[in-house]
Amino acid sequence: MRSRIPHILLLAVGVLLLTACYESSDVTRHEPGVYKGEADPLAKKLENDGELREQLNQRFDGQRDR
Repeated sequence: MRSRIPHILLLAVGVLLLTACYESSDVTRHEPGVYKGEADPLAKKLENDGELREQLNQRFDGQRDR
């Protein structure tokens, strides 16, 4: 019986180490050019608000020279 305890303990530690290395294989497939996320509430606001669009364009102009 005493000689089985180290073998069982070694087996248990081995199983624990192998299960700790498990990584879920969640794969997300994307199609090029197709957005499948939630609707962006700011996109509609940018379409309807010319002043906001102009403010953003001014901010982007300051960053385009980099």
